[in-house]
Amino acid sequence: MSVGPARFGGRDDVVLVVVLDCADLDRSGAFWCGALGYTAELDPAGRYRSLRPPGGNGVEVLLQRVPEPKSAKNRMHLDLRVPDLESEVARLVGLGARRVTDDPVEEDGWTWHVLADPDGNEFCVLQPS
Repeated sequence: MSVGPARFGGRDDVVLVVVLDCADLDRSGAFWCGALGYTAELDPAGRYRSLRPPGGNGVEVLLQRVPEPKSAKNRMHLDLRVPDLESEVARLVGLGARRVTDDPVEEDGWTWHVLADPDGNEFCVLQPS
């Protein structure tokens, strides 16, 4: 039995894929696979790298190699909701993330830090307060 892409939402004919721009597919692939527990489809000659959860059930992250560096704040970002904020932030920093916030933000029943991946793409790591 083959596993197709996971479908999230109300339409059977739409597949949700999150695309992240990056400069180095290997570096970004290693970071995001480590951060999310995903595996990468290797295509060393290509401009894209597909990252998927083991078993294929979940949202695909597609890395797109681009020549220009990130120049402004993301208009959309990923949230990683975790049970232990500080240990997860430390783990992600160990994988190559950079802290954007020194102190945690607390709002609407959540506590979080803003981090940036190796290409400067911001994302949040949250836990319920």
